[in-house]
Order: sequence, then structure tokens, then C-alpha cells
Amino acid sequence: MRLIQAVVLLSAVSFAVCGQDKPINPRVTEIVDAVSQERIGEMLKKLESFGTRNIFSSQDDPEHGIGAARRWIYDQFRGYSPRLQVGYDTWRVKKKGRIIRDVELHNVVAVLPGTMNKDRRIIVSGHYDSAVMARRPQSPATNGAVADGAAADPIATDGTQPGGGTATFDIESKAPGANDDGSGTAAVLELARVMSRHEWRNTIVFIAFTAEEEGLVGSTLYARKARKDGQIIDAVLNNDIVGDDTGGDGRKNNTSVAVYSEEPADSLSRELARYIKQACERYVPSMRVDLVFRQDRLGRGGDHAPFNQEGYAAVRFTTPEENYKNQHSLTDTVANMSIPYNTQVVRENAAALASLALAPKKPVVEEEITRQGRKMIVSMLGRGKTRYDAQLRWKNENPEPDLAGYIVVMRSTTSPFWEREIFVGNVTEYTMKNVSIDDRIFGVKAVDKDGNTSLVSAYIPRPRPALEIETY
Repeated sequence: MRLIQAVVLLSAVSFAVCGQDKPINPRVTEIVDAVSQERIGEMLKKLESFGTRNIFSSQDDPEHGIGAARRWIYDQFRGYSPRLQVGYDTWRVKKKGRIIRDVELHNVVAVLPGTMNKDRRIIVSGHYDSAVMARRPQSPATNGAVADGAAADPIATDGTQPGGGTATFDIESKAPGANDDGSGTAAVLELARVMSRHEWRNTIVFIAFTAEEEGLVGSTLYARKARKDGQIIDAVLNNDIVGDDTGGDGRKNNTSVAVYSEEPADSLSRELARYIKQACERYVPSMRVDLVFRQDRLGRGGDHAPFNQEGYAAVRFTTPEENYKNQHSLTDTVANMSIPYNTQVVRENAAALASLALAPKKPVVEEEITRQGRKMIVSMLGRGKTRYDAQLRWKNENPEPDLAGYIVVMRSTTSPFWEREIFVGNVTEYTMKNVSIDDRIFGVKAVDKDGNTSLVSAYIPRPRPALEIETY
């Protein structure tokens, strides 16, 4: 009966769902094609025109400083569509660390409510603040020290630099921040423009974070509040330094983007990264997504990290060829960027974001059981009646009415990507005969009748609890 059901449901889904080729959704293609290089260029120039977007710059000047930039971003969101719910996420932060005095901070947020899963959120973000930093030598013998406002080495999350010394702000100088992170802010704005013209199954949230340069402050406050409020955030696509295709060493790469995702191998973020790679390369075949299996570049951080800390799936889009000479310097200008490359990265975001916004919710593959009087969370993966099979079970409360069924995925433990997909129909259990569960990783995802798939829920065993032993 299960086989007959699977065959019948298979006819409702594109045949490509079961093979290596995936169906092309015309709605996603339309979004990708709507991304405008001209508009992105205009937005980058406007962001640079504010002179500085340092969080300690003017709040009231109508044309310059962080306040003018914030109001302009707000107005852009408001002008795109009446569907967008636009507002400020405001915080008053006390002096500490890189926050050199008490300051009022404003993330700019635009929410596009979903039509079916209003409570499920997909976030796309960048940070609109900018900074110029300089390295202070630790001693007179330190080599490579630079003057205020000049180029500095990449800065770690604790404010130190690989070459020695401590990073300090020059809050009086200009801080054009075109690539870091005008490029990510322009991405968020352009995606809001093209996506808000349409309705989507899931809610999309467009965020321009602030105070990233001071230690991911704006995103940390937002992520903590989201967790406290119990928000369901299925994915965070953070864009930071996505407008440069030529590194400081002269290497050029305008055909790929790096996507960073945290460990372990089947973390929520890692499954999101795999999904992004598949969607982006399907709809923007001229670009390659290079997955980097660590949270971020060594010793550094971005606005996706606070969401990781709160247990959400979050990744970073960034150029594979950074130019440290321009970062946090007076030369981080539009003239030193590649607008065509920035546009291609936005198109890749569009492919992933639209695919996620159309996706059904993913199934649940863990359950709570009571064993020896203790409540435990266990994976719904077993060996079946024979003890030599792979028996997969899952749950999906209140499935979408257009759900076609589920796809079981599998790979070897050493493979970075899923190697096999099997459409199993609209069932909540599937047994793979004579397949060992010991040397393979399994997962399951939902698929609707248009071929839109959810993120994969991977079957990951929980760590074995430590044994409590009494001695005498």
C-alpha cells in the first residue's frame, strides 16, 4: 500500500525531485532576474555619501552621519511596498568596551508577513554602521603600525589584530564603509524591493543591523530578544563584505561567493548552507557557492554569530577575496568595489531567500521519551525489526495543504553533501532494507506539489550521557 501511495504522489511532483536535477520554479527565477545592478550602484553611492555611519556620529544631521543613514534606509523600506511593516528596533546601550559612551542604537527592520506560515521567519541581513580603525603598536619595536584613519589588519572579535597591537576607533574621521558593509546593506534593500512585490508562504524579515563594528551589538540584542520571545527563525542569511572581487594580494574571483556555517557537520546552520548552495547554483549557474565549514574567518565574527549562539540556523555570505588595505579605512569606497560582483551575490541571495520563503516547514525527527525514569530527547532513527535495516520516522504537525510528501536523503559520514535522495510519499515512516545506520547520515525533508523543498532535518544522535559512578 505504501508503494502504491508513493507512486501516486510522485505524479503530483516534478519527476526531477527524485533525480539529481531539481525543478526550476518560475517565481524564483523572476525574483533573481529582477535584481538591478543599477539600483545597487545607486544605493552604494548614497550610503557612502553620508560620510560616516559610525554609531557615535551625528544623529540629527539631515545629510551626514548614522542618523541620516538610518532614516534613509527606513524610508527606502517604506517606499517599496505597503506590505512591508517597517520600524526601528531601538536599544539604549551603556558604555563598555568598544562602546566608548552611552549610546542609542537602532536596527532598521522590515517585515513581510507570510501568507500561510506567518510565525516562521526567514531573515536576510547586513550592517549599516561603519568604522575607521587604526592599529596601535604594542611597543616602539612593533613594525607595521599605521596612522589613524589608515588601513589596518583584519580585526578580531576581541579588538586585537594579528600583527600585534589593539584596534581603536577614529570616530572623527570619515568612514565610507562602502564594502563593509554598504554592500550587505544594499543587498538587504534590493532584496526587500523585489521580494515585497510578491506574497510568500513564510514571513521574511529584512534587517539592517547597527553596531556590528563594536562587537555585534545590534544583532546580539535582536537575537536574544527573538529567543526570549520564542520566535521561530528558520534561517538567517547575513551579508557582510560582499562587494569586492579582488583581494589585497591581487587575486581576482568574480565567479564564487563564500558561505560560512558553524560546526558540527549537521548543525542547523550547516544544513542551511547545503540548501543555499543547491538553490544558488540552480538559479545562478554562473556563480559557485564555496561552503566553508566554520562559523567565520579565523578570529573574526559577523552578525550571524549571535543567532548561532541562540540556537538558530545562520550563515555568512562574504567575498572569498578580501582586501584588508581597504577594510575599516578611508579607501573603503565604491570606487574600490565591484558593483557587478555585488549584484551577483545579491542574485544568489535572492535564489536562496525565495526558495526558503516558498518552502514547506521541515519535519521533526526527534522525540521525547522516558527511560529509566528520566526524560530524554532521542533521534527517531532505528534498526527496524530485523536490526539490520534503517528505519526512519518523523513528525509533521499541521502539514501544509499542498504538501506532496517527503524526501529521504542519505550520505556517507565523510561526505560533505547529501549523496542520495528518495521520494517516499506522504508518509511518516520509511525503512531502507539492508542499510546500516552506523556508517551513514540520514535526513528527511518535506516537498510540496510544486517541488519546493524544506530544509533537511538530519538524524543526529545525542551525546551519550556521562555515567555517574559511586566509589568507596
